[in-house]
Amino acid sequence: MAKTDYKTINEYHQAFPKEIQERMQDIRELVHKIAPEAEEVISYQIPAFKIGKNFLIYYSAYAKHISLSNPWSEALLTEFESELKGLKVTKSAIQLPNDKSLPLDFIERLLKFRKKETVKTK
Repeated sequence: MAKTDYKTINEYHQAFPKEIQERMQDIRELVHKIAPEAEEVISYQIPAFKIGKNFLIYYSAYAKHISLSNPWSEALLTEFESELKGLKVTKSAIQLPNDKSLPLDFIERLLKFRKKETVKTK
């Protein structure tokens, strides 16, 4: 992954193998389903989605996982505590292993929760 001056999410996706691109596209489509008003941006050279001036979520791809990231609230970490067990989680990232199916239902609920937090802080 030599290129690091991405201007669009499409450019970012194209730097990865097809299987990883498909996983990222699934996340992207979920974001647009949950928050059609979200603007696609590149921030910190990774895909991100904003509602107004607030970031809804970021994602990034790696050889062994895809990370969903944002400074997570204590409320979010508590709400999804049971689903987060078994995943590598920090205060700002959740790693979803590439050798397992994407937990789309979980991601959708996480996005809905984040949207409520994001819109509330606008």
